Amino acid sequence: MLTLLLSVALEAQAPQVPGTAARDLFVTAGKSLVVESPVIIQRVAVADGKLAEAVAVNPREVLVNGIEPGETSLILWQEGGNRILFDLHVRPSSLRLEAVRQELKRELAGQDVSIGLEGANVFVRGAVKDLVSAERALAIAGTLGKPINLLNVKVPPVEEQILLKVRFANVDRAATSELGANLFSTGALNTPASITTGQFSSVRADVQGRTTSFTLTDALNVFLFRADLNLGATIRALQSKRLLEILAEPNLLAINGKPASFLAGGEFPVPVVQSGIGGAGAVTVQWREFGVRINFLPTVTPRGTVRLQVTPEVSSLDFANALVISGFTVPAIATRRVQTEIELESGQSFVIAGLLDNRVIESLTKIPGLGDIPLLGKLFQSRSRSKNNTELLVMVTPEVVRPIPAGQPGPAVKFPTEFIQGAPTTPPRTPGVGDTGPVPVRPPQETVPYEQLQPKPVQPQTSAPTLYIPVAIPAPTPSSGTPPAGGQPAARPQE
Repeated sequence: MLTLLLSVALEAQAPQVPGTAARDLFVTAGKSLVVESPVIIQRVAVADGKLAEAVAVNPREVLVNGIEPGETSLILWQEGGNRILFDLHVRPSSLRLEAVRQELKRELAGQDVSIGLEGANVFVRGAVKDLVSAERALAIAGTLGKPINLLNVKVPPVEEQILLKVRFANVDRAATSELGANLFSTGALNTPASITTGQFSSVRADVQGRTTSFTLTDALNVFLFRADLNLGATIRALQSKRLLEILAEPNLLAINGKPASFLAGGEFPVPVVQSGIGGAGAVTVQWREFGVRINFLPTVTPRGTVRLQVTPEVSSLDFANALVISGFTVPAIATRRVQTEIELESGQSFVIAGLLDNRVIESLTKIPGLGDIPLLGKLFQSRSRSKNNTELLVMVTPEVVRPIPAGQPGPAVKFPTEFIQGAPTTPPRTPGVGDTGPVPVRPPQETVPYEQLQPKPVQPQTSAPTLYIPVAIPAPTPSSGTPPAGGQPAARPQE
């Protein structure tokens, strides 16, 4: 270790009063200096032992060793009550400073970056090409002390934009067959009777004198009656087929690293009943969305691939499972949703969800004994068979795209019906470059301060307002079995 001797003549003086200015003392990290005093030194202290240390060599000499760059305080107590204060500046070694400059030159080749020392602060100046280079320059300069960022960053190019194509394909097939018979008789002695398996509704016969009337709840198929035999039958023989095809192909564009969402559908109100005091309450109307929806976050990786966090969804209102609350009909939602994260190249496709669902439901109802008779027993049996087949496919395709050049026609929707003749075909717009003159396409400056390119926190989106509708909730009667006023249950909204 190199030792630098610094003689400081400290003459005897009266004890220093508070507020006396401290003296500046400089030492290089990794080196030492000697502070000499004509008066015996009784005690010595360093405020920050990580930056420097003080060692008493003899009663009149103190050895100060620099450890790390920075600023601290050195205090000497002399015999007689004198107190000497120093502002100790530990400067980085010139060899270390040169090593850091060489490292900056090597890691940021071709970029104008310089560093300057001012006490414990390292001022980083110059211009770099991107934020990564700026962060690297600050990390290297931070080895000398606290870095002060004064860098400018060149204006970055346009971010890549990703077009996501999603295809929902759903085929739902169903086939049903039903066969059964119900027998009834008005009776020879005016005694009505009927034989039924109970699976399908039968006929009610009402005999009044010589007049017989029938009540049919389901007259779908075959109805037979012989008045001379007082015998009739209803036969239910039904076959039905159903085919449902759904194809949705939403496309959504988003910038690299930014989330995007798409919804083609609507919203429906969901009332939530809240209890009140004295039987009065309020209905909170909340809105739920349905339709074709996409939420996705694309990221272009250093490998050139596209990483996707994607959540496609197709939902529709289901009134078959609706719920009625205080006169409000709240439909259920039939939803097909996929949430996953994948990675593929531009133009490639992934089938992220597939479903094949086959179901067969068969019901057989018969009258014991009579239904087991060969051939004739078929009249005392009812059979129902239902078959369902569902095929679902969800496929995604990301593609890195560029904007449509100026002057080229954009995509248009083909309408099957022509509009009124003579109607304008061009929408009103701001005059183009031919009227206003050329628009500058270059940024007003080549570089901008580092802080302007730092990502800013995204403010959370505010939810849709909730509408409160005052209503009067009647007090329940004891026979209804419902809880008393003030304890009305709150209907839970459909998610």
